[in-house]
Amino acid sequence: MGRLSTLFAPERVAVIGATDSDGSVGRAITSNLLASFDGDVVAVNPYKDEALGLRCYDTIGDVDDPGSVDVAVVVVPPNAAVQAIREAGQAGVQNVVVITAGFGETGSEGMSREQKLKEAAREYDLNLVGPNSLGVMSTPDGLNATFGNEMANEGDISFMSQSGAFVTAVLDWAAERDVGFKDIVSLGNKAILDEGDFVAEWGEDPQTEVILGYLEDIADGTKFIRTAREVTQDTPIVLVKSGRTDAGASAAASHTGAMAGSERAYEAGLEQAGTLRVESVQELFDYAQILSGQPLPDGDEIAIVTNAGGPGVMTTDAVGDSDLSLAEFEDGTLDRLRESMPDEANIYNPVDIIGDAPAKRFELALETVLADDNVSMAVVVACPTAVLSFEELAEVIVEKQAAHETPVATTLMGGKSVGAGQEVLSEAGIPNYFDPARAVDSLDALRDYRQIQAREYESPASFDVDRDRAEEILRTAARRDTNRLGVEAMELLDAYGIPTPQGAVTRSPTEAEEVAQDIGDDVVMKIVSPDILHKSDIGGVEVGVPPEEVRSTYEDLVVRARNYQSDATVLGSRSRRWSTSSPAPRPSSG
Repeated sequence: MGRLSTLFAPERVAVIGATDSDGSVGRAITSNLLASFDGDVVAVNPYKDEALGLRCYDTIGDVDDPGSVDVAVVVVPPNAAVQAIREAGQAGVQNVVVITAGFGETGSEGMSREQKLKEAAREYDLNLVGPNSLGVMSTPDGLNATFGNEMANEGDISFMSQSGAFVTAVLDWAAERDVGFKDIVSLGNKAILDEGDFVAEWGEDPQTEVILGYLEDIADGTKFIRTAREVTQDTPIVLVKSGRTDAGASAAASHTGAMAGSERAYEAGLEQAGTLRVESVQELFDYAQILSGQPLPDGDEIAIVTNAGGPGVMTTDAVGDSDLSLAEFEDGTLDRLRESMPDEANIYNPVDIIGDAPAKRFELALETVLADDNVSMAVVVACPTAVLSFEELAEVIVEKQAAHETPVATTLMGGKSVGAGQEVLSEAGIPNYFDPARAVDSLDALRDYRQIQAREYESPASFDVDRDRAEEILRTAARRDTNRLGVEAMELLDAYGIPTPQGAVTRSPTEAEEVAQDIGDDVVMKIVSPDILHKSDIGGVEVGVPPEEVRSTYEDLVVRARNYQSDATVLGSRSRRWSTSSPAPRPSSG
């Protein structure tokens, strides 16, 4: 395990702000710890003598052997939180979880408080979760340092979320479906620890089989991509990244102070990181269940075995919508199916063994198709009948999947009749989905992860950056009291080593003529004015201008700008090389 091992496996936890006041967060966290934690719980509250039977200390420094406290959970008001962090650092505490809100998500005053929080945490080299966090949870030691009302079931999924409410909803949902977790963390505002730190930690954790995440932004993209690439070689990472739309990004900013970013950039970055991105909670856990329970396929070919024609067709459609393909059975497979199945059965993929099939017929069909070298995975789709026991069928599926070590997903379509069978499947790591499309999508996720593991990444390109020049360009724009870059954007690209066309900003017809002569070719000319955004709309851009026409074109551009907006600030004209061998550059605004 890594540097966060004591965060998730502490022996002693202190609650700074512990209380027995009804309805308080401090009481909920203290109560949750006392209910399930195997270790020692310490209460800190200068205004209480005791809380829930625990003696209250005035500060964490007053605790007997304060250095033995592995985790301090801070539940005091925001103005007191920074001091509490300092006292924890002075006492030798390594990990701090700040539940308190009222920091970067609340505006400039909160951002200032959060900066002080960061400075205190960095001064003492603290592993700080939050602020604005629901808390942390780890099932092996019964650690529930959250104010949620559910303790997770034990399992092999570790889950991080930038939303505390999302954690509570997921725990409630997962409990009903018998989905278990190893570790859970509510990231909050990510003042110190972020998603990259937890990916690195869980990548080294042998008890974590799958990493799940709900993210609104990514704090350090370079670190995350570098870390995730290494981790995904052994441990799959499945993410929901919200804030995809402008409205969603705005909501995320008010929620956790998340910074909006280009959706295309996130999409490209997450792909480079080797993560599996999903769009819903349902997909998140569909993928998690199959990735943690089933082996990876050695190909893309899928077999379908069903006792119902309609659901079989639905499953086939789902395969057509995926990157998988229906397996073409070998001749020997077809011969064995023909001999063992009723005449009315369809022995070609999808295999329909018809509605009166008992578990034994499923067994014969499944054994036959899984033995086929052309079959890389299978889905079993079954509807309830009087002659079929779902529990017996589940036992057959478990046996055949283990014997062939081929990934299998199931769709036992029913309600109360599914319970016993689903329990048998779950214990063996075989997921069951009511909708056959979900079963196929999950098998498709196995295929995607197989490709991620096989992918070879190129080392990122590096180049020299003239940071002093870049900063001066931005300062110059800021002095104009604008939040937009105009032609300076070209200079900024050049400062970062990105090739740009030869050119310059000129402030008179004579200067423009001189620049054109230096270029020695036809040029593109564009008016430079922060007040005119869409310059091509007013005739503010001319392409393919020969050097002898540059002077008159400059004057024409200025006249057009003045005619459009008489009080517009005109900084000049930008001239750059024009090549008829390449498409005309699109005029940019600014």
